[in-house]
Amino acid sequence: MKQMINVALPKGRLGEKVLAIFESCGYDCPAIHETNRKLIFENLDAGVRYFWVKPSDVSIYVERGAADIGVAGKDILLEYAPDVYELYNLGIGKCRMAVAARRDFYDNTERTLRVATKFPNIAKTFYDKKGRDIDIIKLNGSIEIAPILRMSDVIVDIVETGTTLKENNLEPVETIVPISARLISNKVSYKFKNKEIVKLAESIKAYCENRDN
Repeated sequence: MKQMINVALPKGRLGEKVLAIFESCGYDCPAIHETNRKLIFENLDAGVRYFWVKPSDVSIYVERGAADIGVAGKDILLEYAPDVYELYNLGIGKCRMAVAARRDFYDNTERTLRVATKFPNIAKTFYDKKGRDIDIIKLNGSIEIAPILRMSDVIVDIVETGTTLKENNLEPVETIVPISARLISNKVSYKFKNKEIVKLAESIKAYCENRDN
């Protein structure tokens, strides 16, 4: 029997794309496509066991060893800094972390900048490097409302198309970092299941490079 690799997949569109990549590389799992309420799906022949989790939780499952590997956005890795290995950039789920503000925004550097965000650590790191004094307002919902209501001066958030910003009379001011999905591994698993994890990672890398050429 093959040694099983436990894989944490992010729920949603990104996860579906990730699963398609894994299956194209020979790590298929027919059970995951069945209509049922199962939480864990495995294929003993392929040596893989999948389970779906909230995207922001993938790195936690991997860091804690419940999953050997997983796929998480670079935004999550930067915000929470989990103690995992980042193996490969899948090149999907591309977007960017950016600063956005009202179109009439002017940064008065003589006063504290109010920053609304779901990513306080990323925001703090970014502005610390600038030496800018900020007041972070941690929000969990639609943060675009904050500058409209004058609760914040700017927001730090993920920007894909920019449509939501435009519809709310906001615009990107600065790009902080490009974001995409990354294959990550638990550090202990990488040591004790090295052969299996390296083989999987190399298969995915070869597939993605062939796809992009």
